[in-house]
Amino acid sequence: MYFKICTIGELLVEFLAKTQNQRFDQTGEFIGPFVSGAPAIFADQVAKLGFPVVFFSCVGKDAFGKMCISRLKNDGVIIDGITSHHKANTGSAFVTYKDSNERDFIFNIPNSACGLLSFNHINENLLKDCTHLHVMGSSLYSFRVIDAMRKALDIIKSKGGTISFDPNLRKEMFDIPEMEQSFDYIMEYTDIFLPSENEVSYFAEHNGETEQQTMSTLLKKGIKHIVVKGGNKGANYYGLNEQGNLKTLHIDGCTVNSVDPTGAGDCFGATFVSLMLAGYSVEKALQYANASGALAVSKKGPMEGTSTLVELEQFLLHVSSK
Repeated sequence: MYFKICTIGELLVEFLAKTQNQRFDQTGEFIGPFVSGAPAIFADQVAKLGFPVVFFSCVGKDAFGKMCISRLKNDGVIIDGITSHHKANTGSAFVTYKDSNERDFIFNIPNSACGLLSFNHINENLLKDCTHLHVMGSSLYSFRVIDAMRKALDIIKSKGGTISFDPNLRKEMFDIPEMEQSFDYIMEYTDIFLPSENEVSYFAEHNGETEQQTMSTLLKKGIKHIVVKGGNKGANYYGLNEQGNLKTLHIDGCTVNSVDPTGAGDCFGATFVSLMLAGYSVEKALQYANASGALAVSKKGPMEGTSTLVELEQFLLHVSSK
């Protein structure tokens, strides 16, 4: 089954704090730069699996930008939608980890080259044979990007294509007034919804709803597949059978030594979406997606743990033999 995925959003470099609980208001050491950005990680993982993917973004005409483009190109991402700007630098992020496995970020995205991404950067010729758009909530950081996303969504939907949406909520985003409105718009067209377990309550209609109640309501509104990501606990799938009744499936997670959790959800989503589009069963797509997320956290650097299909198969064989 032929398909081609498109995604849009931030492409940046990331610097990781060397020590746990390192503070941003004190002098400390960082390692990097690492290529990052949620949609960029998603695109890289799709390409590593061997599927075609177009990525739209903006970087500066600088060494960081060259590094980002080179990495994606080498892994097979179609980079013709990435624009290099003279007037802005490549985006950056600084990350520190806490004992609780939580992360703190300082982003420079809206004021970087990423912040210039707009409606005009979405080349319709690059979209003409794309059949699926993946939207990252973290990419809806300005009205310009939201307009770009809407353009791509409208084009792909008008051709009968499909949409997946990972809300990827960040606390920094709640100050962006356009974000909530854009979420409502995207959810109307979403076919595959990929929230994390801590994001479920954001989409609940009433306080105190169970996860299943919230997901059932969303399915009745037209979403076809929902996967709630639970990290090493696994994932919960929700869908409707031919009779319109709720069907659920839980797949256990894979236990690995977690080195860097950044990018795990992006790799999970990329693997699940790609394999579903390729015709895999829900159960098998979830198994591979769990493996993809597990391998992602085993490497330091947000994009360093992306995996090929062969690597995922070998990992699953290793896990099943234990």
